[in-house]
Amino acid sequence: MKSSCATCLYLFKGLFLATSAFCASAAIFLSAESKQKPNVLFLCVDDMKDWVNCLGGYEGKVHTPNIDKLASSGVLFTNAHCPSPKCAPSRAAIMTGLRPSTTGLYDNGHWWFPNLPGVVTIPMHFQKHGYHVVGAGKIFHHTAGNHPPSQWDSFHRLTFREDPWFRGVKLNYPWSQHSPPPVGFPFSKVRGLGHENDWGSLPIGDKEYDDALTTLYVEEFLNQLDGDEKVPFFLACGLFRPHLPWYVPRKYFEQYPLNEIVLPADLDSDLEDLPVEGVKLAKQRRGDFKTIHNAGKWKHAIRAYLASITCADDRIGRVLDALEQSPHANNTIVVLWSDHGWHLGEKKHWHKSTLWEESTRVPFIIRAPGINQSLCAQPVSLVDLFPTLNDLAGLQKIASHDGYSLVSLLKNPLTQTKRPAVIEYQRGNAAVRSKRYRYIRYHDGGEELYDHQEDPKEWRNLAASPEFDSVKRSLARWLPTTWAQSAPTKKEYSFDPETFTWIHRKSGRVTKGKVETTQRNTE
Repeated sequence: MKSSCATCLYLFKGLFLATSAFCASAAIFLSAESKQKPNVLFLCVDDMKDWVNCLGGYEGKVHTPNIDKLASSGVLFTNAHCPSPKCAPSRAAIMTGLRPSTTGLYDNGHWWFPNLPGVVTIPMHFQKHGYHVVGAGKIFHHTAGNHPPSQWDSFHRLTFREDPWFRGVKLNYPWSQHSPPPVGFPFSKVRGLGHENDWGSLPIGDKEYDDALTTLYVEEFLNQLDGDEKVPFFLACGLFRPHLPWYVPRKYFEQYPLNEIVLPADLDSDLEDLPVEGVKLAKQRRGDFKTIHNAGKWKHAIRAYLASITCADDRIGRVLDALEQSPHANNTIVVLWSDHGWHLGEKKHWHKSTLWEESTRVPFIIRAPGINQSLCAQPVSLVDLFPTLNDLAGLQKIASHDGYSLVSLLKNPLTQTKRPAVIEYQRGNAAVRSKRYRYIRYHDGGEELYDHQEDPKEWRNLAASPEFDSVKRSLARWLPTTWAQSAPTKKEYSFDPETFTWIHRKSGRVTKGKVETTQRNTE
């Protein structure tokens, strides 16, 4: 793995003057407008691991100039981790500031809204404090019980086949409104893969892709600002790529010649020192990896993932350019995050849903007025994002948050913290990531311990070595001491998409999404 610090220092050297100018102007702006609340641009990407240039997670060349530029003008957290390595529980934790072990939201089948109707989310919190709250794309998980329209003043709805507001259980292709969807997974030409495992360039125009429609909506919002706005905005932009299927315009594939693709380093004995539950996690989606590998398409798949990252980066760049051209560039907090990482053959696994570095380490950048550009190597969790934004905006704190404000680290990234990042996966399984170590304990007591200073690829499990008992004990005290019962699954609810009403089938409890009063048609 390339040194993330070296990569970033090289990048930052070329952009130092621009960064200094931004920070200076931001400080001046704050002194003149100290009473004005800052705006928030909330950028999130789906399934993006640490394969961005400024993090150095990919051994080859990855094209992410816009993410790199944002990192060069803000604080890049080089040891940031998701709350959970799966979309719905991770996003629910980020958006509520509550860990899965607190809420019982452990999997994609757990809807947060009907289970926790009284919980205050990030957009709700900013709305209550006078912000105009606008969004587009995938912010919460995209199914009904995770993404009610009541969270927003306005939200841009992407139209998918048979599902005008959210993705349902069926695979919905972004071009389905233009032509009938193809049968199966025809573009990769790899048969026998699981759900959504396909990649290629679609027979549609670049502007017809789902993420293009999302960013266009966000760009237009920023372009219409005239500087006289009396109400601050919270603007969320959620991109699907690099989530499967890896469908992006051909020009992004062309940036990655097949002969230049670098395969992840592999160790034949990698799984031999894992406990039973660790082996189970590695093998969950191993069939997809075997199918791709046996078809001779491993490099092709990695190329598609990289192309999807670069496509997302391009979309992010368009939004950031629109912000810089607006009158609010100097009074806007910009945050970029991903909900979890992704395995592309590491530990013989394909997909997410593990407690190893590939699934948990994610890009995380915060740029805020008055905050200098820097790197922060301290371990942080994205469950810390809510209290951090709250403090940066000067809003009333929510006492129930599981996370901690990162403002002290933003002001001084060299501050030494004893608190590690905690990642939870399903009920009873958790990882603790410190600056040096990763400790994993499964629900059956199985353990893993990795020394990232000596073993950054997590190939040698040290948990059985007595000399590391004290390390394990120091990390184990951060594990959850209680685990909430699993929340009712979406199968336990009936849902009316017309009124956004949920009825719990057993208890009869009704939860309403308040479509009629809060949703504005933006299509």
